[in-house]
Amino acid sequence: MKRKYTGYLLLTPAAIWLGFFFVIPFYSLVSASLFNPKGSINTGYHMTWHFQNFPAAIDKYWPFVLRSLVYGVIATLLCLLMGYVLAYAIAFKAGRWRNLMLVLVAAPFFTSFLVRTLSWKLILGDDSVIVNSLKTVHVLGHNGHLLATPVAVIAGLTYNFLPFMVLPLYASLEKMDPRLIEAASDLYSTPVKAFWGSPSRSRCPASCPGH
Repeated sequence: MKRKYTGYLLLTPAAIWLGFFFVIPFYSLVSASLFNPKGSINTGYHMTWHFQNFPAAIDKYWPFVLRSLVYGVIATLLCLLMGYVLAYAIAFKAGRWRNLMLVLVAAPFFTSFLVRTLSWKLILGDDSVIVNSLKTVHVLGHNGHLLATPVAVIAGLTYNFLPFMVLPLYASLEKMDPRLIEAASDLYSTPVKAFWGSPSRSRCPASCPGH
């Protein structure tokens, strides 16, 4: 009976941590969004379950919400594209450099998110090497800049969230039997078809579906 509850006991510290730093702040945020909008700093705000706050906020700020969603989708696709390639390289091609590459991927976690974000202001600043190089090759105009542009925002999002894409993908790919990849290269006519699972009929054995 004791062994039955051992796992739950081990999860208790993490559950308390998440409850204190995630559930409670989330509840506070949701409750604040339902306060009476007619309140003020002097009179205070009261919980009135005013759900009309949500459609009112969307009606007023929908361009910013839509722009945030578009930036998020683009950053996610970029993270998936670059993260899959990097995770695949670490899982199957890194060899003795695998541990070092994993450390490099996880290294940003040891630096504050705010510090990493502010570092991009230096990297993409008007006097930075990147901006000056782009001006030299006439990609940017003489008075062009990257800060406070969609490119800078998407680049910052992609950089900050790329490790969150690489590590889970690596954990999945690392468990894959390399012999399956070798078999796919023999079964499928092109690497693209092997990736999507579309066998060539000329090379598909009799056991293939639809052959």
